[in-house]
Amino acid sequence: MNEHFHFACHKVDGQARLSTFETPHGAIQMPAFAPVGTLANVKTLEPRDLTELGAQLILANTYHLYMRPGHELIERMGGLHAFMAWDGPILTDSGGYQVFSLADQRKLTDDGVTFRSHIDGSIHHFTPESVMAIEQALGPDIAMVLDECPDPLDRGYNMAALARTHRWAERCKAAHDRPDQALFGIVQGGIFPDLRQKSARFLGELDFDGYAVGGLAVGETKEQMYATLDETCPALPADKPRYLMGVGAPEDIVESVHRGIDMFDCVLPTRIARNGSLFTPEGRINLRNARFAEDPRPVQEDCTCYTCRTFSRAYLRHLYKAKEITALRLGTIHNLHFMMTLMADIREAIAAGRFDAFREAFLARFQISNQAVRHEQRARRKAAMSDKMTG
Repeated sequence: MNEHFHFACHKVDGQARLSTFETPHGAIQMPAFAPVGTLANVKTLEPRDLTELGAQLILANTYHLYMRPGHELIERMGGLHAFMAWDGPILTDSGGYQVFSLADQRKLTDDGVTFRSHIDGSIHHFTPESVMAIEQALGPDIAMVLDECPDPLDRGYNMAALARTHRWAERCKAAHDRPDQALFGIVQGGIFPDLRQKSARFLGELDFDGYAVGGLAVGETKEQMYATLDETCPALPADKPRYLMGVGAPEDIVESVHRGIDMFDCVLPTRIARNGSLFTPEGRINLRNARFAEDPRPVQEDCTCYTCRTFSRAYLRHLYKAKEITALRLGTIHNLHFMMTLMADIREAIAAGRFDAFREAFLARFQISNQAVRHEQRARRKAAMSDKMTG
């Protein structure tokens, strides 16, 4: 790891890790969750809101910022931190997931991927080298390599894609020369333990600054995802951060920390908030339901967020039904507060050596309804072509 970054693991409780990742824009206390600001903005919120909520890291999307307003413009404006007035750590994904989600609108070769813009249909070409140039121009603290994200259940496709992902990882490492920016490798291999372990070993030898587990939460079951993490995490370097990409359901975060993951990002908490679905310790509630029309209680009785301190469920339901923009903002504030509190509670439990008890109690209380599961499955399937295209 280069001199601008430092990873320290302070305590291990089972496989759960309490750690710190020092970056040029501050330390990330882990396990940590990063709100997603695809277009250099977390929808409905401002940087001061994120600071007040306790967000330590936010994610922005290379594909989208390349398309609009352009990485050259952002570089001229002083880089992402100055452009969006956020002085904390930023991570940019490579944009590969978005490109590969374009399906029939892209063409893949060993050199890279050619694709059509979702904005105007113009043709563009990403290579490992060009993606590194874009991310270095954007200037986040953490950049991701370009990888191929295949169907996690197709073994044949995963074998071919893994070889390409590994070649691209080598090219990204060779092309990346910005010392104040960490570069993370991305482990692929679908749900297949031997491929995941092979990928972890190969990328480990390249000595990246951190390691992501990609290609999950994209069609497999929760049980398959957890089993894949059981096989993958032990094969990753113990002295580097471990990042599970695109996972943000509270129950998945708790289970993944149990398996050794340090970092998470996902649009889920903010996206469902905009649809009226808010987190509570007992699970999600949908404030659009008629049963909340005269409910004087806050979303969550013991929550200290602005939304819960100030407004009733009845009022919030009114705002959602009236399609008031304020509803989206207030819901987002609550859901991100819930996520930041969850991460703080996880860190406290690991520090106290009682994470197993915390996990058991949380999962016993947090009920996952069939409706929530179906909603999440639908959201995952269309994320690349809907919210992933707009943040």
